[in-house]
Amino acid sequence: MREFTVPPMATAPQVGGLADAVFNNAADHPDQVVLGRRVDGHWQDVTALEFRDEVVAVAKGLLANGVRFGDRVAIMSRTRYEWTVFDFALWTIGAQPVPVYPTSSLDQVRWMLHDSGAVACVVEHEDHAMTIGAAVDELPQLSRLWQLDAGCVEELAAAGTHIGDEVIDRHRLAVTPDATATIIYTSGTTGRPKGCVLSHGNFMAEADNVVARWETVFANKPGEEPSTLLFLPLAHVFGRMVEVACVRHRIRLGHQPSMTAADLLPDLAVFRPTFVLAVPYVFEKVFQAARRKAEAGGKLGPFDKSVEIAVRYAEAVEAKAFGTGHGPSAALRMQHQIYDKLVFSKVREALGGRVRHAISGGSAMERRLGLFFSGAGVTIYEGYGLTETTAAATANPPEQTRFGTVGQPVPGTTVHIAEDGEIWLSGGQIFQGYLNNPRATSEVLGDGWLATGDIGALDEEGYLTITGRKKEILVTSGGKSVSPSGLEDRVRSHPLIAQCVAVGNNRPFIAALVTLDPDAVGHWLTMRGKPRLPDEELVHDPDLETEIRRAVVAANTLVSQAESIRTFRILAAQFSEERGLLTPSLKLKRKAIEKAFPEEIEALYRG
Repeated sequence: MREFTVPPMATAPQVGGLADAVFNNAADHPDQVVLGRRVDGHWQDVTALEFRDEVVAVAKGLLANGVRFGDRVAIMSRTRYEWTVFDFALWTIGAQPVPVYPTSSLDQVRWMLHDSGAVACVVEHEDHAMTIGAAVDELPQLSRLWQLDAGCVEELAAAGTHIGDEVIDRHRLAVTPDATATIIYTSGTTGRPKGCVLSHGNFMAEADNVVARWETVFANKPGEEPSTLLFLPLAHVFGRMVEVACVRHRIRLGHQPSMTAADLLPDLAVFRPTFVLAVPYVFEKVFQAARRKAEAGGKLGPFDKSVEIAVRYAEAVEAKAFGTGHGPSAALRMQHQIYDKLVFSKVREALGGRVRHAISGGSAMERRLGLFFSGAGVTIYEGYGLTETTAAATANPPEQTRFGTVGQPVPGTTVHIAEDGEIWLSGGQIFQGYLNNPRATSEVLGDGWLATGDIGALDEEGYLTITGRKKEILVTSGGKSVSPSGLEDRVRSHPLIAQCVAVGNNRPFIAALVTLDPDAVGHWLTMRGKPRLPDEELVHDPDLETEIRRAVVAANTLVSQAESIRTFRILAAQFSEERGLLTPSLKLKRKAIEKAFPEEIEALYRG
């Protein structure tokens, strides 16, 4: 199939902007709890009326400090409650927030603030303030700097007390759906980040259609308040879409600034969300932590058996949904029930105990992992999207989830497969173009289509499978074209492996660089009674090499011999965002990695 369309389920608003939802919620449901806020280590409820009042107070303070309709204000922070307050305060007065990743380098910050023409900046703490300070001489348009950890919310609220409500209303009512809501800079695996111009209407189309189509996810069961804990970066479009959807549809929203298991799992246990939205990395960590715990307790055999039962059960349910099977047998249902008490309930408890649905995006999820979670009682709807599509363009529907694909188009979206296999998209959530870059805009936008740069295929029922990126195709010296992402994802599914990057452009065969997961390796050494050696020595451990080789061999079964990984090298160093080797959304920066490890790559092809 070359093209598939799903009609919209939500009516596109003809007037208004994103901030209207805050005021409508306060007017219609003033006492409903719409957010959770951490205060002195405890969660505190925030009602619709309280949130509106705080948004208005900050909006007045921004006006009092010279921020005007159409101005751009950068926000450099981790995910936290105050970011959401600033987003909606800026949208209330028709200004445009510009998110900046808190890990951005000085050069990146300087470029984004210069390119966007930001007149002010909100930072989280003193380190961020110092980064802005180091760039300020080259940013003559930047006139204000506020620091969250220095009480800037209260400071702004106090500064705007003399401004009347009618001034705020006049600004808000001037905002239209086609007005620019935000400039989000692509994390960029190559080159300088480009500023994606997203309108209020883009976010409305995206959030409203997603909530309408995945109502069972967001509404949960009758009588239970829907809620989610947002731990995705708000600097990323996925996290931003979640924020907007929750406020527009009065879904209780909490914020957690860290995706590490040590920080995230305790908050999940206390906040107890009904659904989560995450990247595959989070689900991989939850699964691997559960498996390590079982092994440490001498119960690895039963755990691995439970995984098989969960996968088989989910496969049977999937087959029934698509009319190709009768569902789980009586014997399988009985086994599933036993392991639900022994294993699956503990996996759900790690996510807070109430989660039954999740949406995953940002990168590919292995089919088997999705099947396991579904069999364990948490269905993960994998989706696909870009900054340029205001997050999701496709996702798996609740009633027919096809694991291993990224689902069907979000309502109001069309997916088209071009002659060369490139994915083209159209719909109300497609961005307005790249800021100050008409040439780059014309390269991806034309005749109503967004050319994504991704390669994929549609099946007869409109389910999309991503097979790679046009710019990441490796061509060996023998002329064989290889899309590396599937191989890398399969290798990376091994619990000991953190990242894998395939190399082989203009080389005789495909090889790979592999990095290790420190927590998993520490557990592996403990279980085998091995001493913890320096990383430079550890990577030469013959037993460890054997484990990694098994992962590579398993991945090679998916491809032809010419496409397979012939050899690999375990690296002592990690690929990290701080080293410039990963994007903030954890995508590999291939050229940067090849530049950082030239000797290791050359060694793969010697002899």
